[in-house]
Amino acid sequence: MKLSVVIPVMDEEDNIKPLIEQVDVALKDIEYELILVDDGSSDRTIEFIKKYALKNTKLLEFNRNYGQTTAMAAGIDEAKGELIVTLDGDLQNDPSDIPMMIELLENGGYDVVAGIRAKRKDGMFLRKIPSKIANWLIRKWTGVYLSDYGCTLKVFKNDVAKNLGLYGELHRFIPVLAKLYGAKMTEIDVKHHARIHGESKYGIGRTFKVFSDLLLMVFFQKYNTKPMHLFGTLGGISFAVGMIINFYLFIIKLFGEDIGTRPLFTVGVTLSLIGVQLITTGFLAEILMRTYYESQSKKPYVIKRRFEKED
Repeated sequence: MKLSVVIPVMDEEDNIKPLIEQVDVALKDIEYELILVDDGSSDRTIEFIKKYALKNTKLLEFNRNYGQTTAMAAGIDEAKGELIVTLDGDLQNDPSDIPMMIELLENGGYDVVAGIRAKRKDGMFLRKIPSKIANWLIRKWTGVYLSDYGCTLKVFKNDVAKNLGLYGELHRFIPVLAKLYGAKMTEIDVKHHARIHGESKYGIGRTFKVFSDLLLMVFFQKYNTKPMHLFGTLGGISFAVGMIINFYLFIIKLFGEDIGTRPLFTVGVTLSLIGVQLITTGFLAEILMRTYYESQSKKPYVIKRRFEKED
């Protein structure tokens, strides 16, 4: 199998028929499989996938909504192609760009080719501006310099895609995860269309989630194999500040002043400890989650049913 096309979908009933048709036309000269992952749709998305499926179409139906990242991970786990493409199910990405991206990957010796929505057809204030801010932060904090982290259209070599370690809501950070794996990446302008059917599942609220996930990515980049470089530094600073405060309070106590009711005592000890504990608890919980799934070969999703179009 040359190519696997992975598309997470949720409540996209009006887009299914043109989506399948566009993919088939764009890849008519390529041996491919189409893997649609239904992420808990409440409309007729599943019914339409079964109705319009071609012989190379697979459907993975989740028992409930898990999120785009998990749906993408399930499709990648299922994929058998030498190359794997990820694509949005809302028809804003254009499947006709895929052959061009494959050619660039193979001729340039790359492991990942990412799309850039050069003429993005989205709202300015709710989509474009938050996206630009997020892209700038990711570039500055991770040192992975791509133009458009939010473009789902990407082509991967099989081994890179299957070793990304997608959990939570990390799909925006796929280039960072690929870099951690050691992938050679490039990017290219791709077409982008305005959404015609359905509604976007994402709003400005996800900007705050991106920021928290960005902290996690920076941690994995810099401290995944040397966490004491982070925690030791934070602990040292915290301990030093606490000792300075305590020494100051000890000195004034020697001069007969009461320190038990001073706010400085509480601020110096309690807030610093709570801050370090909260940060480390979050990081350690993420590491424990990854260990739980990867060491036991568990998956963070449940596939209720499978469907594959027969010849």
